[in-house]
Amino acid sequence: MAQYKKKALVLGAGGFIGSHMVKRLRSEGYWVRGVDIKEPEYSSSEANEFVQGDLTDPLFVDKVVCYTGSTKNFYKKAPSKYWHAFDEIYQFAADMGGAGYIFTGDHDADVMHNSATINLNVLESVRKLNETLDAYEFEHHAKKQPKIFYSSSACIYPEHNQLDPENPDCREDTAYPAAPDSEYGWEKLFSERLYMAYNRNYGIPVRIARYHNIFGPEGTWDGGREKAPAAICRKVARVPESGGSIEVWGDGLQTRSFLFIEECIEATRRLMDSDFMGPVNIGSEQMVSINELVDTAAKVAGKVVRKVYQMNTPQGVRGRNSNNDLIREKLGWDYQQSLEEGIRQTYDWIVEQIILQDNS
Repeated sequence: MAQYKKKALVLGAGGFIGSHMVKRLRSEGYWVRGVDIKEPEYSSSEANEFVQGDLTDPLFVDKVVCYTGSTKNFYKKAPSKYWHAFDEIYQFAADMGGAGYIFTGDHDADVMHNSATINLNVLESVRKLNETLDAYEFEHHAKKQPKIFYSSSACIYPEHNQLDPENPDCREDTAYPAAPDSEYGWEKLFSERLYMAYNRNYGIPVRIARYHNIFGPEGTWDGGREKAPAAICRKVARVPESGGSIEVWGDGLQTRSFLFIEECIEATRRLMDSDFMGPVNIGSEQMVSINELVDTAAKVAGKVVRKVYQMNTPQGVRGRNSNNDLIREKLGWDYQQSLEEGIRQTYDWIVEQIILQDNS
C-alpha cells in the first residue's frame, strides 16, 4: 500500500456519480475499493477492487468498511490486528431515479427503506470498526478514522419555497421547517441528520453535500430512472434529421439548474479536503426552463423539435435552482461550464448508446 496516496471506499460505485468518483480518485493516486449491488453499466470499473453485494445487509457492510490488507482476506473474518480504516468513504448508494421513478408514489417504500437502511448500516459499521480496534491500533488510527462523504439532494428543500418557477429559494438555511415534496427528499433529510448525529455522538468526521441535478456521459439514459437532461437528449436523438416532435412532461415552464458531472466531482473533492462539514449545495446557478432545456438539446443536435406537452405526468416542484453563496464562501468553488457544452457532450454520448442499442 506504500505506493498509494490514501485508501478510499466508494459505495454506489456501480452508479453514475460513484463510477466517476472512482476514476477521479484513481487519477489522484488513491487505492480504491468500489462497492455496489451492480457493476457500472457503460464501462468497466477503474477501482483497484470492485466488490458486488447488497449494502442493505449489515454483515456485508461490516466487511466492506474495513481494509484487511489483501483482497483474498475480504471474505474471511480476519483478526482485528489486520483491520485498518479507510481514509475516506464516499456514500453515493441509494434507491433513486428521475421524476418517473421518484414522483409516481409507486416506489416510496423501497426508496425510503433501502436508502435509509444503507446509511444506518454504513454508520454503524464504521462506529463498530472504530471501537473494535485494540488500544494500540485505535490510537494509531485515531486521526485517520474514515471521513465519510454523504450525497444528499436538493429534493430536501421545502416545496413551498419552490412554487414560483422564476424565484425558487434553495439557500441551505431554508431547509427547515421541513416540507420536501417527495419521500425521496424526506429520506435524504433524515439521513443528513443521521450523519450529523453520528458526528456529534461518536466523533465520526462527515461531509454533506446537496446535489442539484447532476448529469453527463455514462448516466442512466433510458429505462424509467433517467433524469431530465438524459431523457430529453434521448428523445431529441430519436427525432428524424428532418425534424419532428417530442413529449415534454408538464407545461415546460418548470425551472431547474443542471450541473455537469466533472464539476460535481471537483466540488465534492474540495469539500472532502476541507474542514467544512456542510450541508452545502453543489450545483449550477444557470437556471433554465424545461422548454429551454429542450431547445438547447435541439440546438446541439441541429434539429427542429416541436414540443408536445403531457400534463398528466410526474413533474416535481415548479422551480429549483442552486444557491452557491455558501460554497463560494467556504470552498472558493463555483461552476464554470455552460449548460450547452454539458448537453453537447451528453447528447453525443447518448447518440452512441442508441446506435449500440439499435445494432445489438
